[in-house]
Amino acid sequence: MDEHDRYLRFGYAASDVHIRHYVEGLRFGCDEVFGIFNWRMRLIAMAHLAYTVRSRSEQSAEFGVSVAPHVRGRGYGAVLFAHAVRHARNEGVAQLVIHALSENAPMLAIARNAGASVLREGSESEARLLLPPADFHSSASEWWQDRLAGGDYALKNAHYLLRRWVRRGLGRQRAVVS
Repeated sequence: MDEHDRYLRFGYAASDVHIRHYVEGLRFGCDEVFGIFNWRMRLIAMAHLAYTVRSRSEQSAEFGVSVAPHVRGRGYGAVLFAHAVRHARNEGVAQLVIHALSENAPMLAIARNAGASVLREGSESEARLLLPPADFHSSASEWWQDRLAGGDYALKNAHYLLRRWVRRGLGRQRAVVS
């Protein structure tokens, strides 16, 4: 992420040290991290769903997303948001919250398109999306989407490994011929 992307994602021009602390602070046993990989098995979009408990009956989660510059505008952020909404809903989360800079138009558009209310306070905005309780459709939909995502990942990984294997074989063959 370049300096401007870090500014939009974190609200300040986060240094490598700040990002390292952020990653080390991810609570993998509690929070959720979702990603999209390309055919070269490079992570091109990543979302973080951080759970917070406001009271025993009201659980909320904060959503953040980053998309690689060369694939922006393809809807990956919206896809990850929809997945996070579905997952959070099935986990009993009552509302999803997004803290974003007011100039982060793509993030705020994703929230608005999902029906979130957006409150702007100067340079910062807060979006809140109330989630309905889980039902059979949301649970089945998440299960199905997880299966599709797992299959997509497995196919991309097999493609990547096969290409690597072929390249190594061709490299050895060229070395023998030379």
